[in-house]
Amino acid sequence: MAYVVAEPCIRCKYTDCVEVCPVDCFYEGPNFLVIHPEECIDCGACEPACPTKAIFPEESLPAKWTSYVALNAELSKTWPNLADKKDPLAEADKWKDVEDKAQYLER
Repeated sequence: MAYVVAEPCIRCKYTDCVEVCPVDCFYEGPNFLVIHPEECIDCGACEPACPTKAIFPEESLPAKWTSYVALNAELSKTWPNLADKKDPLAEADKWKDVEDKAQYLER
């Protein structure tokens, strides 16, 4: 089972998780990150590194975010790989604790 990036990442895009990933399985969209499920080695290094607590083992993903399993798989096939830490989005701190952000996901 892979790890999954869920809704709390939207409009934040902190990349602390990318920095600790040993296999470079993160992919970057305009305002969200995803994990490629076939590249993730299930090491768990990314989960505690995420400032928004947006990363979950697939089996522990809250039910309200189960659609993010398919979303990570889909978008990781088209978005570019991200292997190095970058600055978060300019308003990340403002959006960090906002809930119900799915409508803001940019593809």
